[in-house]
Amino acid sequence: MTAPLAPRPFLARNPSVGWFLGILAALCLIVVILSPALGLDMVSTSFIKTLGKTLCLCLAALAMDVVWGYTGILSLGHMAFFALGGYMIGQWLMYARTEEIVLLSLAGGPIPPTATEVAQGVATQIFGVVGSSDIPAIWSFAHSLPLQLALVVLVPGIIALVFGWLAFRSRVTGVYLSILTQAMTLALSLYLFQNDSGLRGNNGLSGLQNLPGLAATSQDAVSLWFFLASAAALGLTYVLLAWATSGKFGSVLRAIRDDEARVRFLGYPVEGFKLFVFTATAILCGIAGALYYPQAGIINPAELAPIASIYLAVWVAIGGRGRLYGAVIGAAFVSLVSSWFTGGRVPAINLGFYTIDWVDWWLVLLGLSFVLVTLFAPKGIGGLFDLWQGLRAPDRKGAPLGPDQGALQEKEALE
Repeated sequence: MTAPLAPRPFLARNPSVGWFLGILAALCLIVVILSPALGLDMVSTSFIKTLGKTLCLCLAALAMDVVWGYTGILSLGHMAFFALGGYMIGQWLMYARTEEIVLLSLAGGPIPPTATEVAQGVATQIFGVVGSSDIPAIWSFAHSLPLQLALVVLVPGIIALVFGWLAFRSRVTGVYLSILTQAMTLALSLYLFQNDSGLRGNNGLSGLQNLPGLAATSQDAVSLWFFLASAAALGLTYVLLAWATSGKFGSVLRAIRDDEARVRFLGYPVEGFKLFVFTATAILCGIAGALYYPQAGIINPAELAPIASIYLAVWVAIGGRGRLYGAVIGAAFVSLVSSWFTGGRVPAINLGFYTIDWVDWWLVLLGLSFVLVTLFAPKGIGGLFDLWQGLRAPDRKGAPLGPDQGALQEKEALE
């Protein structure tokens, strides 16, 4: 009797993990050496913040790839969870920093300020811009960092859980589910635009780059801290998702993506798998947003606009859905190129009768890239690694491997 084959080691099943962690570690080392805070001062603080924000967007793209590339759920609302995570941590950052300023301004009085006077001063400073002098109930935990960190996870998670339970139990799929997720995002955005939402309406939350208790610390050091924290979160998430998607759990997700009805017929709780993935990836997006907006310094309801979630899908498609490294490549490539084009670094092209200003034309170029990738390179940039590794589609005598041509189905069929 032949002994069963031993399972291959984790790194053997996921060779991209070693490469990814090595490249990420090298990037961190280079940035630290060249940074103004600890190194040679050859890289600007603003560029380090751009890199840190890019890593956070890569983390959101990983979540999107799992929910879309592996499970087949095209969510057009995951950037809403990203922004909600930013709002949750932004509440503490703005409240605690404002409290410091109020206490400092009242410290010179003959009588020490009472807790009521401090709270009134904080409320006036934060909400005076929207004509209010009271702290809304939604800010009840803003004084506590641990509670707000818990809300970074709980708020996106609970909203995703409730929405997913209602949608998946009704077996809404395909384009209808995408429209529902987009409608959810639009509803959240319109609500937060109102001044009585409790989150300062269109003004949003600002000054998030100023960490409470660290007023004397330069932004050079703060930006480096957040960059390293973003890199650590991205690396840990990549390993975790690679482990999850390379095992039996990942096989079920890919089966749901390719033929949901057959998986249900085999007895798997399809709705339970989809709900878990939808909720877990929403939480990952919330964590990414909590790391992103302190580096951006400001957040407003425009960050929840449906177009942001569409961008996220575009990044994953360009990078190559169904492969984790493809999502990271797509998000990093488009984010950095976008910063280059929209930052005015690319000279305008004068055609005589018209001048192409890339700040205005960048979105057109991005949309065209998405269309071309969808039509002619469904595996995205990540598909180039297939060519490098010599991967070819198996000879199936003309039979289709599955409906999703953008995923790694050829490789999956060989495993």
